[in-house]
Order: sequence, then structure tokens, then C-alpha cells
Amino acid sequence: MSSILDDLKLQFKMGDVATKLIFWNIILFAIPTIVFSILRLFNINIDFLSYVSLSSNPHDLLTKPWSIISYAFFHAGILHILFNLLMLNFAGRIFSTFFTQKQFLSLYLVSAIFAGILYIVSYMIFPALINSSSVLIGASGAVMAILAATATYQPMMELRLFLFGTVKLVYVVLIFLFIDLIQLPINNTGGHIAHLGGALFGYIYIKQLQKGTDITAWFTKILDSLAILFGTKKKTPFKKVHVNPKKTVVKTESKIVTKDKTQQQIDEILDKISQSGYDALTKEEKEFLFKAGK
Repeated sequence: MSSILDDLKLQFKMGDVATKLIFWNIILFAIPTIVFSILRLFNINIDFLSYVSLSSNPHDLLTKPWSIISYAFFHAGILHILFNLLMLNFAGRIFSTFFTQKQFLSLYLVSAIFAGILYIVSYMIFPALINSSSVLIGASGAVMAILAATATYQPMMELRLFLFGTVKLVYVVLIFLFIDLIQLPINNTGGHIAHLGGALFGYIYIKQLQKGTDITAWFTKILDSLAILFGTKKKTPFKKVHVNPKKTVVKTESKIVTKDKTQQQIDEILDKISQSGYDALTKEEKEFLFKAGK
């Protein structure tokens, strides 16, 4: 059991932003589900999703301001989270081919906010929705933003899909958008609006980026400030060193060689992960990487 936990810790630590988001989504789904399921056995019923989901009523946002972002980290069921996380992994891989991890995180979070605002506004302006109420939950709006952004930047990128062979990325995204459009009046209207809103934001993001403007830069600055505020630096304890002039060069060279060999082994393992994935590592390589990361 401890080795499994060590493996998960290492995957989280060495993983990219998409991997970390997947971990957080799973944790935020699994822990509340288990805890509140146990509480129901004692006749304690708490609808925790109502505290983290985004309501179509703008007045509820005043009492739950966190819901404009929290809704994108919680899911309503196993199939819901499974599909969204598979898509998040897929979208994260192709987006990271062209853009940085910081851009990925900022786009994911800001697009979730944009999709949420568009969702609320839609229930205020469309006659068919004005007298109805709904709640929004799930990461699909942000995932659609990542997909649409990549398709806008590299529409002719070829994907190898099971049963379908090679397909252009732009056609995959257009199919998703078409499905959302035809299902708007049928069911899950708010969810489909969020999907379309996320895709719209991803498209705008790339078009502005190509003009030299990053519309998520303000959010990136907030993330950087938070990282500085809550970041901790390990303090190196003061050591008194007695130097032997005759052996100074030898000791220094020895340390440099040891450090280079260790770093070289880490680099080789990281290259192996990028080419074949984490699962391709041997048990010894996983243990070495875990110890080196401490």
C-alpha cells in the first residue's frame, strides 16, 4: 500500500498541470462522496454539491462567490467525472505541445470563470430560461476551452482516433460544438451553454494571443503573487568547514562529478517519461526518482 501511495505522490509531483488538475478533481470527488455517503447511514443528509455548484440565480453568487470557480472542480457522478477527466488528459497533452504549463493553468481557470458568467447571463436574457433555475457543475467548460484553443491555433493537427483513423483536430472540436448546439433545447441546457462559452473563450484567447495580447495575463500575475506569498524556501543550515588547501580542488571536483551523474540519471528518466510515459519506468527508476525528489 505504501508503495502505491509513493507512486501516486511521485506522479503528482512530477506530473504536468493537467495531471495535477486530474488528481485534484479525483480527490474533490472521492473524499466528499465517501464522507457524505457514510453520514447518510446515520440519517445525516447534506447536499454538499449545493455549496460548490454554480447557481443560475445571480443573487446566489453573492452568498457563494467561490462557486464561480469551485463548480469546475466537482462532479455529479462517476461517468461525469470519468468522461471529463479523460477529455482533460487528452486536451492537456495536445495543448502542451504548443504552449506552456502556466498558460494551460491560466486558460483553464479563467475560461471556467468566463463559462460560468455566460451561463448566469444566459438565464437572465433568454426568454425560455428566465423563469427557470439550474445549477452548473463539472470541468467540461474549461476542457472545451483548452480543446478549442488548440484547434484554433493548429486546426490541421492530425489525431489518431480509435475506429476513425486519422482525423483533423478542428473537425473533432466542431463535432463537439454541433452536439452541444443541437442539445441546447433538449436537456442540460446550462451545461451545453458552459461548453459553448468555454469554446468561445478558447477561440478568443488564441486570436488575441496571435495579436500579442494574453487576456489571461492578469490571472497569471495573481497566481505568481500567490506562489510567492505561500511559497516556502528551504533554508540551508550554516556549516563550519575546515579546508585543507592541498585537497580543496580534489574535493570540489568530486562533488561536481557526483552531482552531474545524479542529474544526468534524473534527466534520462524524465526523458523516458516524456517519450513512453510514467508506467514505462522500472521499479528501481521510480524509487530513485522519488528519493531524488525529496
